[in-house]
Amino acid sequence: MPELPEVEMVARRLRELVVGRTVVRARLLRPGLAPAHSPPQFARWLRGARVDEVARRGKHILTHFDNRRTLVTHLRMTGRFLLLPAEEPDPAHTHALFWLDDGRRLAFTDQRHFGMMLIARRDELARAEPLRRLAPEPFDEEFTPAYLREALGRSSRPLKVVLLDQTRVVGLGNIYAAEALHRAGINPRLPARRLSTHRAEALHREILAVLAEAISAGSTLNADPRDLDAGYGGGGAERGWRVYDREGQPCFACGAPIRRFTQGARSTYYCPGCQRR
Repeated sequence: MPELPEVEMVARRLRELVVGRTVVRARLLRPGLAPAHSPPQFARWLRGARVDEVARRGKHILTHFDNRRTLVTHLRMTGRFLLLPAEEPDPAHTHALFWLDDGRRLAFTDQRHFGMMLIARRDELARAEPLRRLAPEPFDEEFTPAYLREALGRSSRPLKVVLLDQTRVVGLGNIYAAEALHRAGINPRLPARRLSTHRAEALHREILAVLAEAISAGSTLNADPRDLDAGYGGGGAERGWRVYDREGQPCFACGAPIRRFTQGARSTYYCPGCQRR
C-alpha cells in the first residue's frame, strides 16, 4: 500500500498534468468507490469544474476544483490514475473516468476494489470523515518530538503498531515505520508508552529523515501520463531499504541478519543487533 512519499509523488504528477484542465464530464463506474454519492450526483458535481490544485493530506489525494468542491481519493492497495488519449480504450478495472477539455481522459483503476473517493465542499473538508481525525502532517510545525511522545504515550500497544495509527502519526505505513524505527535504534516491540523523551526525539528525527529521503528520491521521476503511481512497491534491494523486505540479509550497520515477525497481521522487519531495546 502506498505511504506518504508515494502518495505525494502521485499528487505531484497529477498537479503537473491536470491543473488548469476542466472536467467536461465524469462517470462513476463502480458505485462502491464513492458510496456517499450516487453516480448521477458524482457526475453532476464535477461536470464543468476546473482543477485548481492537487494536494495531499496524509495518504489522501485532494483535487480542488473551482466550484469549491474537492475530490478526496485514497488509493489503498491498487488504486491507480492514468491519463489517456481519446483513442485508447479504458484499462481493465476502471472504476471512474474524467473527460478533460484537452481531449484526454483521466481513468482511475483499482484491481482490488479497496480505493475510496469522496466529494466534499472545500470549506467543510477538515470535517469530512476521511480527514477529520488525522494527526498533524509530519512536516508541519505541530509535529514535534513532544507531540510524538505524548501521542504515542497514550497506548500500551507495541510501538510499531501505534505508528501505523493515522490518528497519531499520519502518513506512515508498514515500510517507513520499520525503517524509522531501525534508524532510531528502537525495538518495534517496545510498548509505546515506554518511549522516553530521548528516544522520542530520535524517532521524530528519523521519521522526518526517511520520509524526506523517499520524497526526494521520487522527485526526479518524470510525470509519465501512463504511470502516475510513482512506482510504489518493489523489493527492499531495489528501493534501498535498510530492513524492510530483507529477512535473513545482513544489517548494513552491524551485520546481524534481519528478522521478520508478525505484528497486527503485518510483517515487521528489524535488526536484533541494532534494535535490542
